[in-house]
Amino acid sequence: MKKHTQIVIKIIQSLTIKGQTISFAESCTGGRIASAFTAISGASVVFNGSCVTYSNEIKHQWLGVEQKILEEEGAVSEACVTQMLHGMQKMAQSDYTIAVSGIAGPTGGTPLKPVGTLFIGILTPIQEVIYHEIFTGDRASIQEQATHFAIEKLAIFLKI
Repeated sequence: MKKHTQIVIKIIQSLTIKGQTISFAESCTGGRIASAFTAISGASVVFNGSCVTYSNEIKHQWLGVEQKILEEEGAVSEACVTQMLHGMQKMAQSDYTIAVSGIAGPTGGTPLKPVGTLFIGILTPIQEVIYHEIFTGDRASIQEQATHFAIEKLAIFLKI
């Protein structure tokens, strides 16, 4: 059992009790957050949907991320994740949305954005927070750390 399974169960229970929903817009995590939720029976009550928007073109087409943001700040940026959050929330009509974009490696890093650089956003009914994190390890480890980080932060917002 993955270390975040118990947290996801509590999140699903909390959202179910409150009659609220969640959606995800994932890039470098490749659907791992959505997978963590769909692994739990009862998730369909709260989980509206998810988009794995790996390419910049799909971030723009599906989520409405502005080309200017992608060209000037890049997909791995606070501005991109902010627009991913709002695009996904608008599409799924969910109460809570998580968006993730980053560089899982081993290639793709730069001096300004090294491998492990991620932006993780959470949009709630009352606030929006974007985290800028740098995780270490191999690709799978970075993806797992990002998934767990996003789930843990959501649990904090839900006071779990």
